[in-house]
Amino acid sequence: MTFKFPAMPTRTSPFWQGWVAITLLFVASAAFAHGVAGGDKVFLEQSSGQNLIVFMYLGAKHMVTGYDHLLFLFGVVFFLYHMREVAAYVTLFALGHSATLLFGVLGGVHVNAYLVDGIIGISVVYKALDNLGAFQRWFGFQPNTKLAVLVFGFFHGFGLATKLQEFQLSPDGLVSNILAFNVGVELGQLLALGGILIAMGFWRRRAAFARQAFAANTLLMTAGFVLIGYQLTGYFVS
Repeated sequence: MTFKFPAMPTRTSPFWQGWVAITLLFVASAAFAHGVAGGDKVFLEQSSGQNLIVFMYLGAKHMVTGYDHLLFLFGVVFFLYHMREVAAYVTLFALGHSATLLFGVLGGVHVNAYLVDGIIGISVVYKALDNLGAFQRWFGFQPNTKLAVLVFGFFHGFGLATKLQEFQLSPDGLVSNILAFNVGVELGQLLALGGILIAMGFWRRRAAFARQAFAANTLLMTAGFVLIGYQLTGYFVS
């Protein structure tokens, strides 16, 4: 889909007000990306042996409340109208983040959490620009979107791994528990994606969707830049 850029919004326009609102929201809450609730943290550090159902639940909960992952998925499916396309892209994303989640935790591969989460912010900005047709307009070529989704999936998986690596997890039952956590992440992703697709289905039927799509992806890009800025700030001041 090709967009004609609208006139610059005024400070009293709904677009401007939405831009300010989402910026304030992410500035206030960016610290909780990949966050783990206090009770869940205590359980993870005190857990010993196989706790497959609980770890599966925690994985699903983490994905459903992980707004940085959901923003990227929202961008990925924004212009996908066929379930075959949705399944292809989501499978690539799942393969990517599953591989690095398991590799990071079970293989003991440590990466800087701020930098990884900053790249996750870049993934959100990339998908918004891709949806707006910016790469074709600016550079005259279209990046391989499926490859990009897979590569960014790797970084999203490392983002999950860095959070789990903050805890002293018991080696007793660790492999099976992390596998269960990963299964929960996939289930949570499917649950969240189902809600996104239902909402998108209703939205796409509205006559104003094409005009609102520009604003939505601009806000998505703004959210990505806020995430990048927050994580880079944390990296340089930590």
